[in-house]
Amino acid sequence: MAKENKKNATRTSIDELNESLSSFEQRVEQNKKKVVWYIGGLIAIIAIGLGYYYGIYRSGIDGASEMIGKADISLAQGNDSLALTQYQAVAAEYSNSVANRANLNAAILLYQEGKYQEALNSLNEYSLDDELIGAAAESLKGDCLVNLKKYDEAIASYDNAISVSADNALYTPLFMMKKATVLSAQKKYADAAAIYQKIKESYPKYLMAYRVNIDKYIDRANFLANQK
Repeated sequence: MAKENKKNATRTSIDELNESLSSFEQRVEQNKKKVVWYIGGLIAIIAIGLGYYYGIYRSGIDGASEMIGKADISLAQGNDSLALTQYQAVAAEYSNSVANRANLNAAILLYQEGKYQEALNSLNEYSLDDELIGAAAESLKGDCLVNLKKYDEAIASYDNAISVSADNALYTPLFMMKKATVLSAQKKYADAAAIYQKIKESYPKYLMAYRVNIDKYIDRANFLANQK
């Protein structure tokens, strides 16, 4: 059931990104969580996958590695509730790199359960130790803050994600799109338009690969900015 819900959220978000100009503001306000879920979920999956590799195959054989290995197995088997409990146990008992990843994976699962404050608390215990995963963690922190209606803090987290991602051609524009979405929801349309324009100029391959009509976003943001 959880997998089916995630697929529906992804499909809905993609459809939303292609709707008309006139309904944009209403869609952002009503479906902000779905937009965040799609992009945040994509990054979260990558974080889990890379974390599984580093945790199982590259970590030393010690108590923390054994415990997190069991949590990874539970997660792979679809037992998210048990996996969450196991990740939290690792994070509580240890203070090494394995526990660091446990905090991140626990945050991902808490976010998927809609426990945004708890997820944020777990993310605040996570230390950036990898460029890609660190950027994903910062982005997920922003997603939590959006759902907690702390929009300015969310934008700051997306800025951190953009910075940490070091101009990654795939992920940096995703984080920029998320930031622009929140700015638009705050009616800061000119700022959003500037971000969309930068994406157009700096990441044409991303736009082509994902068939993003960035001109639509630019025109829409500029139009709304002129209506204020």
